[in-house]
Amino acid sequence: MDDIVIVGGGVGGLTLGLALHAAGIPCRIFESVAEIRPIGVGINLLPHASKELAALGLEQALSRIAIETSDATFFNRFGQLIYQEPLGRAAGYAHPQFSIHRGDLQMALLDAFRARAGGDRFLTGHHCTGVEQDACGVSVHFSDRPDGDNRCTVRGRVAIACDGINSAIRKQFFPDEGEPRYSGINMWRGVTRWKPILSGASMVRAGWMSHGKMVIYPIRPAAADGLQLVNWVAEIETPVYRKRDWNRPGSIDDFIGAFADWHFDWLDVPALIRGADSVLEFPMVDQDPLPRWSFDRVTLLGDAAHPMVPRGSNGAGQAILDARALTSALLENADPAAALAVYERQRLEATTRIVLTNRSNPPDAILREVFERTRDRPFAAIEDVISRDELVGLSEAYKRIAGYSKDALRG
Repeated sequence: MDDIVIVGGGVGGLTLGLALHAAGIPCRIFESVAEIRPIGVGINLLPHASKELAALGLEQALSRIAIETSDATFFNRFGQLIYQEPLGRAAGYAHPQFSIHRGDLQMALLDAFRARAGGDRFLTGHHCTGVEQDACGVSVHFSDRPDGDNRCTVRGRVAIACDGINSAIRKQFFPDEGEPRYSGINMWRGVTRWKPILSGASMVRAGWMSHGKMVIYPIRPAAADGLQLVNWVAEIETPVYRKRDWNRPGSIDDFIGAFADWHFDWLDVPALIRGADSVLEFPMVDQDPLPRWSFDRVTLLGDAAHPMVPRGSNGAGQAILDARALTSALLENADPAAALAVYERQRLEATTRIVLTNRSNPPDAILREVFERTRDRPFAAIEDVISRDELVGLSEAYKRIAGYSKDALRG
């Protein structure tokens, strides 16, 4: 009865579970799938997120399975260098930026949680159908699958919804919200075993979405054959899309034409795309920021609270920051409702700014500026198009809003 009930065993839910356990607050995590498998593609952990995971004793484990990203490098669709800057420790941060396979990260978090809290504290096959609460606690209702007949109810002190953009608890409190908001950009994602690109730890952004944009970065260290696992994302303005499904296969023929002539001295992009074992397709979506997350003993975290378009490498990181803030609030406030209200005050406004900035001026706004100023033509010298001070300003502005400027992390 004293347990915190965490609904969802993704990055946010597992990080929260680890943080609560470290703080001596008992919790259980309920995950909808029957078996956890290391699925997905690449994500990034910016220095503010890796700082929190290091505080949980996970940095060494992550460094063995991730790439410590060293630089962000921007090109136009003609392969011309626009801007480059160091990242993570290479930029003077105390903590690294990690590029990692999402499945590898989830399994590392899960292994740590089971080892520390106990295997019986993580339960699979629990699909949340809703929550009720009273003066003494919460009752979280589950079935063994969507619309399943095998149902159960779990009592706890507090319920935290970490079950993503399609959260059943979010829908319960906001039944009229509607479908996720489509950005107008469709994405195709894949991973390819490939020789190191540029520094071997570079995050590459190239092109622009009206004609085709690529994001490319390695997510696993090189194997014995010298090849890394490289994550790539193709983003193209697309008026028609299908509802998001993280596991829907995509067709290379639907998008590779936009990149057919991307043969650069530093990378053959069509060959990289065709080298993928499989391709996933889904629309770039988010939701309008909510007016509140917390309802007495129930609150939202991560994508259940603030789903954002993936244009700032920041979605997982914000869920990790949520977990830290929520744990601190529960430690410092004996009254659960007061604790959840403190957490909401600390995190809602900050994440609202990021959701809205990701729509308009994330780091890849650098590419948009050059695209518009050159009218999508090659340049003789980038200094004729945009000054370095402007490029630095665009990059630093996002870091401040997202909470990982050097000044913010020194505080």
